[in-house]
Amino acid sequence: MAVKAMGWAHSFPVSEGVRVGREWTRKRLESLPWTAAEPDTVDAIVLAVSELITNAHIHAHSDAHLVLTWDGDCLQVSVHDEDPSLPRQREPEQGAVSGRGVSIVRKLADEWGTRCQRHGKTVTACFRPADPAATNSPEDSRS
Repeated sequence: MAVKAMGWAHSFPVSEGVRVGREWTRKRLESLPWTAAEPDTVDAIVLAVSELITNAHIHAHSDAHLVLTWDGDCLQVSVHDEDPSLPRQREPEQGAVSGRGVSIVRKLADEWGTRCQRHGKTVTACFRPADPAATNSPEDSRS
């Protein structure tokens, strides 16, 4: 039996802040069969969502349009904002309170990338559960 792809999308206006995005993401992840056994992966995904929404709000001065997609292998986090400038990794000065978002996402994600679009850009990060067997239901393991 093949794993069915699942996905969710939500827009987070600048006025909502990132807390709502973290809570929304954590709630959606609860519906996936592997997340209870993978709390570190869930925390990494939620932290990446937080950083990407923050970047959209602070650097792009834009609402953040978040899409989560599970394809049976990778939980893909995509955040679109309306600024066409691609994010760049910076070396923040010691003691600086910002400038680490791209570095954090790069370290947490198994893969990541950016794509310019007609109206802005999308930053995407892929997270693979550490235990692929946890992604299959008992019926899947018999096929």
